Parts: sequence; C-alpha cells; structure tokens
Amino acid sequence: MTTIPTEAVVPARVEDSAPELVAAAVDAAQGASAASASANDADRARWLEAVADALDDARDELVEIASRESHLPIPRLTGEVARTTGQLRLFAAVVRDGAYLEAIIDRARPEATPPQPDLRRILRPLGPVAVFSASNFPFAFSVAGGDTASALAVGCPVVVKGHSGHPELSVRTARLVAEALSRAGAPAGIFGLVLGREAGQALVQAPGIKAVGFTGSLSGGRALFDLASSRPEPIPFYGELGSINPVVITPAAALARTAELAAGLAGSFTLGVGQFCTKPGVVLVPAGSGFESALAAEASAHDGGPMLTARIAAAFPQGVQRLVAEGGAAVVLGEAAQEASDGSASPVVLAVDAARVVERPDVLLEECFGPATLLVRYRDEAERDAVLDAVGGSLTATLHAEAGEDVAALADRLAEHAGRVLFGGWPTGVAVTWSQHHGGPWPATTSALHTSVGATAVRRFQRPVTFQDAPQGVLPAALRDENPLGILRRVDGTLTRAAL
Repeated sequence: MTTIPTEAVVPARVEDSAPELVAAAVDAAQGASAASASANDADRARWLEAVADALDDARDELVEIASRESHLPIPRLTGEVARTTGQLRLFAAVVRDGAYLEAIIDRARPEATPPQPDLRRILRPLGPVAVFSASNFPFAFSVAGGDTASALAVGCPVVVKGHSGHPELSVRTARLVAEALSRAGAPAGIFGLVLGREAGQALVQAPGIKAVGFTGSLSGGRALFDLASSRPEPIPFYGELGSINPVVITPAAALARTAELAAGLAGSFTLGVGQFCTKPGVVLVPAGSGFESALAAEASAHDGGPMLTARIAAAFPQGVQRLVAEGGAAVVLGEAAQEASDGSASPVVLAVDAARVVERPDVLLEECFGPATLLVRYRDEAERDAVLDAVGGSLTATLHAEAGEDVAALADRLAEHAGRVLFGGWPTGVAVTWSQHHGGPWPATTSALHTSVGATAVRRFQRPVTFQDAPQGVLPAALRDENPLGILRRVDGTLTRAAL
C-alpha cells in the first residue's frame, strides 16, 4: 500500500496553506478515491471507529485547546467530543446496515410491453469531498464532524478547510484523524487539512473535488456556492448558511404557561451565548399577553459571555442596532449598543409589531448571531400567518399550543418553512439519530433535500448508478443474485433479504 506521510496532507503548524499544499492534499485524495470507494463496509466502519477511539483517548488535550481558542466552557466542549465520537460510531453502524446503498433490483420481464430489461440500481460515492469547519462547534461540525464522518462512511476521501477561529485545534485533531485512519488500514491520502481563506477558495475550485460540505455564514457560504456552481464542472455545494428558527406561541398557550414559556425561551436563546444555528431568533407572541415583561424577567437572570471570535463579537451589536434603527424594534431588555472590545456579549430582547415585520422583512427577519431574540406581537391569525409567510427557510420551526387546539393548518404552514418542526420544547440541541433532519429551504441551506446531521447525511455524497443486463461478475456485491452482504434490498418492488 502506498504511504503518504501525515505531513504531506496535514499542516505541521498553524499557517495558511500555500497553493501547492492544497493541490497536494487534493491529489492525495484523488489517489485514495478508488480504494476507498471499493473498500467493504466492515472496513469503512472500522476506520470510523478508530477515529472515534483516537478522539476519545485525546479528549482532555483537545478540550483544553478548544477552550483556549473558542472561549467555550470545558463541560460544553467535553460533551461535544462525546457527540462527535458518537456521530462517527453512528455512521459506522449506518454502513454496516447497508441500507444506505439503496439497492434496488427489477428483474427482466421479456413478456412486458415493451420488454423490460434486468435493471439494478445502487448508490456510489461521488469522490473526494471538501469540508468547511464551523466556528460554533469546534468538534461536531469541524475537522472530524458530521460532514467528514458521513463522507468517509460512503467511501469519499475528505479534505477539510480548518476554521480560523480554532486553527491549533484543527491541526491537532487532523493529525489524530490521519494517524488513526492510517493505523486502521485506510488508503493513504484519504484525509487531509488545509488552512486559510484563499486555500478554501482553491479547494472549492480544485478539479479533483466532487462535492462540498459547508457550515457558516450566509455571505461566506453564498460566495463559495457561487464558486462551486461556476466551475467548468459544477459540483454540489451543501451549505448550512443562516436560520432564524421561528417560534409561534398561541394565545391559549400564552394564557396558560407564560412564565414557563418565558423561562424556556430565555434558556434557549442565550445558550452558548446565542451562537447556535438553531437559536430561536423570532418568536410570535399574542399582543397584550404580557410575554415581553415575563421574558425580560427571565432573561435578566442569564449572563452573557465571550463570543467565539472578535469578529463575531463585533458583528453582534451591529446586528442588534440595525434591528432597532432600521427595523423599528424596541429594546425590552439589554443594550443595543454594546461594547464589543472585550469580545463578549450580553442578552438582548427586542419587540416589534407584526405589521412592521411585514413592511421590513429584509431587516427584521435577518439572522442576528448572538444572544438576541425578537418578539413579534400579532393580533390575530392573519397577522401571524403574514409574518410566517415572510420568513425565509429555517432549520427549525417551533409551535407552543395547548392540548385540544386545532393547529393542523398552522403546523403545515410551519413545515413549509423549516426542516424540523417542534411541538413544545425549544430548538437548540440537535439529536444525532437515524431520523434527524438538519436542513431547510433557502437560506437555511443550499439544498432542502438533504441533512447535515443524522444517518441520511451520507446521501449528499452519493450518486445513483443503474446497471442494465449486467453479468453477475461485474455487479457490485450489493446487487448480485446471492446477496452476499445480506442487506435489505427492494426486489421487484418488495423489500427482502432473500437471495434470488
């Protein structure tokens, strides 16, 4: 087996990657592509579990680095390492299960009109994938996060662009990943890391890259999306870009549970200093319900804290002030003009009438990343629905109603705008499961068809291929008559594990 030194695909120190280093990482990924695509599922699962074990073993070291660079608390980061290694092990289970291949067989029917040939369909890996790390989850959405795990699971080599907010952590994590994969017998060059904005742009444009996974800002993601689309060979760009995650509180719920709901919202929008992609940013409340004062009382008990980066800290008060100055929102709690020089932020609660939101959705429905939420007062269902119709796509939408209320139509309306609809509870916190969907219509993501969390995240990095009248010897194992993998397949329309 070809050996590629870790130093050839992972920087030895924190510095922007020169163009030749980006090219080397992509070339190595291309060189690993055939072997990683043809590897059996048991081997791929073992690779992922080896990475998970390596990260667990280095947890304390990694958490110390992450805390220093991101300012996130150690308990939060410790839990995030566990989530990250759990994701890796979930995808190991996904590939062992085999259903991710979506194997379908329609046997020949010469008696049909017109005659039907033997058709056998399977999903195959796209090839090398570029992954962009996120700032707010330095483990779970970063070097060894869900995008990397789901791509490796289906046989796609990965080149990660590390985030500038945690570069030392990115390098250390990448070395652990590369070394674990090598020890586990993965193809040389299957994983690499580059650093720097220009390196990221070059990565998206590299001909050897066949898809991109991105989590970050709307502006940055849109620029890279345009690069991916304008290539001579356009490639899929799976971006998670921005989300305000609307919440609707019905009059009955506000009447029955104002204090409870205010406490829950205060905890949710201030969690992680408001730097979660699922933060409830716009909350529709009945006018005159007293919810504003209740939330102000609850949120005043929550302190702010340091933001992830100085750039994010500086952008937060600018965003809040725009909501006030241009949107006409009133400050219910906190200070709009916060001092950001120390890199911290404190909670802000704003309020505005629904009619104003309909007038200025371009301002009032723009994501404000940080510990702020906007209460939108609605007088009736018509005003409520007008605001919801003005909301762009979101990762989540939440409904708080009372038992017995007829909310079916409202739930359908929320589902039109979000990838996950919650009934009760709060959207911060995304379970990593087989059924999870973490995506939504634009601008939440660039493709509402796919998720970046959960088992079906692998589907982003696969493409279907159908074999017609193919000899058994050339078919992938999953499509052969004897079903040597023992997986569930759809044969002539029926799900079965039986051999043919």
